[in-house]
Amino acid sequence: MVRPSMDYPTLRQIYRRALLEDVLPFWAKHSPDETNGGYFTCLDRSGAVYDRDKFVWLQARQVWTHSMLYLRLERRESWRQMAELGVRFLQQHGRDADDQWYFSLTAEGRPLTAAYSIFSDCFAAMAFSQYAQATGDGQAREIAASTYRSILRRRENPKGRFSKSVPGTRPLASLAVPMILSNLALELEWQIGAAECDAALDSCVDEIFRLFLDPEKQVLREHASPQGGLVDCFEGRLINPGHGIEAMWFLMDIAERRRDRSLAERAVAVTLRTLELGWDADEGGIFYFLDALARPPQQLEWDQKLWWVHAESLVALLKGLRLTGSKACAEWFERVHAYTWGHFADPEFGEWFGYLNRQGRPLLPLKGGKWKGCFHVPRALFLCSEELGKLQAPGRV
Repeated sequence: MVRPSMDYPTLRQIYRRALLEDVLPFWAKHSPDETNGGYFTCLDRSGAVYDRDKFVWLQARQVWTHSMLYLRLERRESWRQMAELGVRFLQQHGRDADDQWYFSLTAEGRPLTAAYSIFSDCFAAMAFSQYAQATGDGQAREIAASTYRSILRRRENPKGRFSKSVPGTRPLASLAVPMILSNLALELEWQIGAAECDAALDSCVDEIFRLFLDPEKQVLREHASPQGGLVDCFEGRLINPGHGIEAMWFLMDIAERRRDRSLAERAVAVTLRTLELGWDADEGGIFYFLDALARPPQQLEWDQKLWWVHAESLVALLKGLRLTGSKACAEWFERVHAYTWGHFADPEFGEWFGYLNRQGRPLLPLKGGKWKGCFHVPRALFLCSEELGKLQAPGRV
């Protein structure tokens, strides 16, 4: 187990080494489909492929990861080639006749699951924009732009005809929409321009706090009435600590862009309150789901500990520490760091386990699947190493 310390150089080395010598090599060795293009994401503990289906948002996320690293960290040709493998596969197979992005495909690229929400589109827009920025690929840039416009047209009804809700009975707004759009607008600012980006960010920040912030608990609920406020049902009471914390570091990025100290402090306060509410005092780790009124959650997996929740928390705490100097961020980082490296990282086969039971033992011997791919872990490792570097040399911020 890695022992936590706010020794910035040592911590940075831990995160950078895990990224470059463990996590990325795991995916480079096991995920590429050299026959059909794209990536296998259903990988068992050792990296063997246990299912060949391809999930579009995981394909896009892996494109984004390698494009981002090629652009921001190092011009490694292997990273560009890995990104291109996914880009070409998605260009050829990823969209339906209306240019909306499927959810899943066969290994060969035949559609399995229809384009039933805008979230595949959001990750496709991120992927193609990042790839275009990294490589200068004009077609990728056009795909990113057209996909973004399609997302904006559909944002009020993100699932379209696939929504199971009966209109008018219990309308619910979803935190997932302004959350992802706040990050997507920043990703595409180089394409859409500062003015349009600012307008999108204003809308997202307002919506996140006005509709979804519980005024008493100061944490974000996953759903709200379209006018804001608690809807007393399973969905309306749902708290997803990981989503709330990830949304807050997106807002910290906005705060830094705008040099808005008050927004940064507000995002940090919500992050800390979410951790206080979501931390398992008995077993350690962050719960997957909670009920805002402490009633039994609908999700039977509510007490599981998931990789991405802890990865996003590490990012948020380091950003919060750097932007505000919060002592509580440092203390919580040490706690989350110790739990994460002591339970999720797999020193024998590499990468991280995705799903732990409440006691912190792996539930499934897998490193990837339908939801876990080459995204949250490498992104968190990269961003944490960057934040630690800035904390080490604060004059550069």
